[in-house]
Amino acid sequence: MPETRLDTARIRAARRVIDPVFLDTPLYRCEALEPCLGCAVSIKLETANPIRSFKARGTELVASRLADSASRAVVCASAGNLGQALAWSGRRRGLDVTVVASRFATRVKLDRIRALGAKLELVDGDHETARERAAAIARYDRIRLVEDSLDIETCEGAATIGLELVDTAPSFDAVLIALGGGALATGVGHVVKALVPGAEVICVQPLGAPALTLSWRQRRVVTTDSADTIADGVAGRHPIPAVLDDLLLVADDAVLVREESIVAGMRLLLNHAGLVVEPSAALGIAAILEDPDRFAGRHVVTIVCGSNVDVDAYHRWVSAARR
Repeated sequence: MPETRLDTARIRAARRVIDPVFLDTPLYRCEALEPCLGCAVSIKLETANPIRSFKARGTELVASRLADSASRAVVCASAGNLGQALAWSGRRRGLDVTVVASRFATRVKLDRIRALGAKLELVDGDHETARERAAAIARYDRIRLVEDSLDIETCEGAATIGLELVDTAPSFDAVLIALGGGALATGVGHVVKALVPGAEVICVQPLGAPALTLSWRQRRVVTTDSADTIADGVAGRHPIPAVLDDLLLVADDAVLVREESIVAGMRLLLNHAGLVVEPSAALGIAAILEDPDRFAGRHVVTIVCGSNVDVDAYHRWVSAARR
């Protein structure tokens, strides 16, 4: 396959650094979903760990390297899940962790960042504002800035999910991956294309936050003025050029889905798989719902990437899906 920034040997080596609590997450065929979706569906459950998302696979690599460095301070911008992951990995290694987030981020995610011992700084504006502030802190304090999807550790940590897919799953035809900053998509996509080149890598993004999908389609960075989606974990507006370069090499398609399909996917995962998930984790199911003919009769893997969701908002969403 064409060369991305990622390296398969490094990805395999990453498994020796990442805490085993984040590795070998459940992967199973969910037959209860199949009558609703018209295809075989396997779930890779990345919520079965202490921070309820895949992000710690990457922050474990970051923190392990910082623990051996002179500077033991680190800052990141986060919609919530990366911040929790960095706080968890940093606490284990005695690092000084600062997380910058929008004050409008999901409250349960912010509370968990604080509970894990990180310093939390809130900014007005969205995730892009938080990214700017985190970069300013890193420059002023001369500390490590973790940039999700740009920093190779975040991509290669996520890529270990791909190793587990190809080593464990029976043959599959396509993998559906939530697309936000791109670490998950480029990481898993790299491994799948290297080891199972016949499988489709399909990235899924909300219609209300389409920047990286539009960039992939036009083969150039496309920014948007705003993002409007309940899937806060993938609501970026400014794609990273190096990430787009990788995505162009590993993704077979990038699709956009409507908010109502995301909510319907969340409800299907609750009713037929017993899973409470955040909106980003339902993007794969949403993609099947919007284009059932494309997936009919095929074996599809979807990565359930996070379950840090505001309970009140969740109840509103899934209740609305009943009507």
